[in-house]
Amino acid sequence: ERMKRFRRHGQESHRDRIKQELYQFNKTVEHGFPHQPSALGFSPSLQLLAIGTRSGAIKLYGAPGVEFMGLHDENAAVTQIHFLPHLVELVTLLDDNSLHMWTLKAHKGVSELLEIGQRHTHTHTHTPLPHQTALPALAPPSVTRVTAVLAHSSGELLLLGTEGGHVFVVEVPGFRELEERNISLEIVTHSIPEEYGGRRSLEHVESLQENPANPQQVLIGYGRGLMVIWDLDCQSAVKHILATQPLESVWWTEDGLRVLSSHSDGSYCRWSVAGLDTQSEQEKSEVPYGHFPCKAISKVIQLPTKQGPPFLLFSGGMPRASYGDRHCITVIHSKTHVALDFTSRIIDFFVIRDGPDQPSALVVLVEEELVVIDLQTEGWPVIQTPYLVPLHCSAITCSHHVSAIPLKLWERVLSAGALQNTHYSKKPWPITGGLNLSPDPPQRDLLLTGHEDGTVRFWDASGVCLYPMYKLSTAGVFHTDADPNDNMNQCTEGEWPPFRKVGCFDPYSDDPRLGIQKIHLCKYSGYLTVAGTAGQILVLELNDESAEQAVEATVADLLQGQEGFRWKGHTRLEVREEPVLFPPGFQPFALVQCQPPAVVTALTLHSEWKLVAFGTSHGFGLYDYQQKNNVLVRCTLNPSDQLAMEGPLSRVKSIKKSLRQSFRRIRRSRVSLRKHHVNNAAKLQDANARLEAELAEMELAPVQRKIEARSSDDSFTGLVRTLYFADTFLSDSSHNTPSLWAGTNGGSVFAYQLRLPSVELPPTLSPAKEIQLMHRAPVVAILVMDGHGSPLPEPLEVAHDLARSPDMQGSHHLLVISEEQFKVFTLPKVSAKMKLKLTAIDGSRVRRVGVAWFGSSCSEDYGESGLTVLTNQGDLHVVSLPGVKMQVHHPCIRREDVSGIASCVFTKHGQGFYLISPSEFERFSLSARCVVEPRSLVEVPHQTPTSLSRAQPDGASEYRYEQPERASKNHLCVAFTFIEEPCRVVPGTRRGTATKRVRSRHTPRQP
Repeated sequence: ERMKRFRRHGQESHRDRIKQELYQFNKTVEHGFPHQPSALGFSPSLQLLAIGTRSGAIKLYGAPGVEFMGLHDENAAVTQIHFLPHLVELVTLLDDNSLHMWTLKAHKGVSELLEIGQRHTHTHTHTPLPHQTALPALAPPSVTRVTAVLAHSSGELLLLGTEGGHVFVVEVPGFRELEERNISLEIVTHSIPEEYGGRRSLEHVESLQENPANPQQVLIGYGRGLMVIWDLDCQSAVKHILATQPLESVWWTEDGLRVLSSHSDGSYCRWSVAGLDTQSEQEKSEVPYGHFPCKAISKVIQLPTKQGPPFLLFSGGMPRASYGDRHCITVIHSKTHVALDFTSRIIDFFVIRDGPDQPSALVVLVEEELVVIDLQTEGWPVIQTPYLVPLHCSAITCSHHVSAIPLKLWERVLSAGALQNTHYSKKPWPITGGLNLSPDPPQRDLLLTGHEDGTVRFWDASGVCLYPMYKLSTAGVFHTDADPNDNMNQCTEGEWPPFRKVGCFDPYSDDPRLGIQKIHLCKYSGYLTVAGTAGQILVLELNDESAEQAVEATVADLLQGQEGFRWKGHTRLEVREEPVLFPPGFQPFALVQCQPPAVVTALTLHSEWKLVAFGTSHGFGLYDYQQKNNVLVRCTLNPSDQLAMEGPLSRVKSIKKSLRQSFRRIRRSRVSLRKHHVNNAAKLQDANARLEAELAEMELAPVQRKIEARSSDDSFTGLVRTLYFADTFLSDSSHNTPSLWAGTNGGSVFAYQLRLPSVELPPTLSPAKEIQLMHRAPVVAILVMDGHGSPLPEPLEVAHDLARSPDMQGSHHLLVISEEQFKVFTLPKVSAKMKLKLTAIDGSRVRRVGVAWFGSSCSEDYGESGLTVLTNQGDLHVVSLPGVKMQVHHPCIRREDVSGIASCVFTKHGQGFYLISPSEFERFSLSARCVVEPRSLVEVPHQTPTSLSRAQPDGASEYRYEQPERASKNHLCVAFTFIEEPCRVVPGTRRGTATKRVRSRHTPRQP
């Protein structure tokens, strides 16, 4: 007995070792565009871009593949980011008034983003300096709220301008306050003419700028309009500029001789600061888009060129009544004047320069995308982004992943995509920082996303960057409400302002029925099938030439003459009868329209048999796309399934869309308030997010199921959840035959035997088996395993020598995966053999299933098949095949994140993707061998800080606050709490993170 126990323990430890070699859970990289960006920074010396978000995340990007991510412990928005000149450190300011220091530190040849300290400010009394008054004990905290930050070019000082009008000087990286160098508001007030300063407060510090020609001079811009040039050596004001309008931003020209200021009335002014006069002369004042009241110019930049006039760039300034809702940046150079009109609110912008006199690219961060404009090519075209691509140009409705794409198909898709990108600049990506050390991907992987506007986008998902390859539009097949002549990008000749539409974010769909719900691509034949919201199923093939053709529609009547059912949802899409010109790429040649036109809930394609199977809430059908006719139409409705006739999914979708648009209108109306107003917008975003989550739950889980057995009168029992083709044994154990399997929401499994006589004759179907699960739990997936216990290969996989032929000697097994259990049946008898129950104690339900191959990280030759499973609790499981035993279990997604769970898609090699926001995919891996993660190195620049180097401030975000009542002109000192923390590793990969952070990446902020 003791020996048996010992042996069993040895076997278990051996199995544990194998499991460690096969399975390892990591969240590896985030693809897409950061949700709710709030700050932008850029380091010219490191060539790194930084973006901060309202959820407290900070992301750094360099050359393609160079990515880092950090997360502040504080649940607060990042409002400003400043790189220290010529160093690998950066400082972030949050809207809770805390400052944080980050560094890129090399560890084992790879850089990691570490937070190395933070400080919080609070008011307190202190011994007054000479010519200072003592601070009242109860000074309002707003007086020390930081509103402007300047990272001095010495790399040793930070200047912090506050809401109370004071400027504090601190050392970095220690954040030690240099009290003797603080610039008190009272000293500044005494230095200006009495008639200017005597009437009211100078207000908050709006901007801090260093003189590019003399680092000892700093310009302090106050909200009321006064600008003061302060000498850091002499500790005194040397010049003042008296502007009459409230100040928005300041720019000091490269030669140090002029200052540009922009104002709340839509004007900008140019001031001469040369000479010894203490008061500067105004050279020019202009309201570019006057004479009627204009919105504020929030930021202005002027950059010299080698030959000719300088570039002038500014954001805002539009006529308030006519174009107050536009988000514009104006670029003026020589005789060219363009108002770049963006699709969402501008967060910030900066200009990249190839040299001191060579502006090369304008980088603009707006709320929904990053846009880069080539300033050196005629026409100023857009440069295509290799990362930070807005996945949500139109809302994502479904995803489909295809591994190991053959080279020929890959090149043809790339070629079709290149023809769509001729309007982009030919210039290479201008942000080149860091060194990408990630190995080349072992294979070519595609991620296909379906969108609300009827498009399917193809992404290169092989590596760290999710790169756009090709876009397919299905709208051309149908008549929609869109006017073909309505081109928003064209501005009429002589229009003023001279608008030019920029950016690809366009969330509004011409017709919600176009939305793509299911996608299936056969990588061997190049056939693609997509299905949509109004019951449309398109079959497409890849063509390298454009073609003009009509797409003939076949109607599939899924009700099959059932009495008493009347469809109350949307109508079918109207098909164009005339030929349509389709560009090179995937071109539709066959169309099925379900009647009633309900959302397609299941779809699969068998390219070897030339068949497509589709299912809705009313039934399923089989379509021969070679003969272009229906082979089978089967109604699965129960007499009690009246709810299925209401069209609930599409109805909730339209409610969701109208609510979303209402919230957008509210948001747009709030944007015109003062720029410092952060809190209300954040609360509004949170309310919107909570509402969308609730609606998504309604949409994606219309029926709340119980753990116990369900009666047949539950709603949607006829909804088809899964369809599966298999060549297996149905009638007897000696003759295998093609078959179609369908699983429904009511726990039913239907099997049909297929006869494929020849190419000329149509296939025929006959019912073979029907299984009713005892507890009527919805069937999520169906799988047939061969005599060796391996899942059957994909269509054409064996023909292309990429899989071994299935074993037809031993008995096959059917695996039916319901929401509650995994059950194995023998074939052809369909007798239960074994099962694995998913625990019902915590209400776990299977939501997503994939079949994956897990290769050993220690042995190239060893691997195992398994099921990757995601539950409604957000937990990931791996279940072994054919033994159906639980292997590993990892929490992955918050269970409240219904949309994230519903969006998950698995790959064939143990990885997966799910949406962490409308615009971002989180990539994860359950495999110890297949991991795609950023590995980057950023080195300290060779150039050291000098007294004449300019810390290019054009990357620092000017995120603003709604000013509370102005505090009195008391003199303050900031109390600094510097927290030396154990370095918390936040590598770009976040693999095996040693960080102590617990807060989720997108935990909603508390109001």
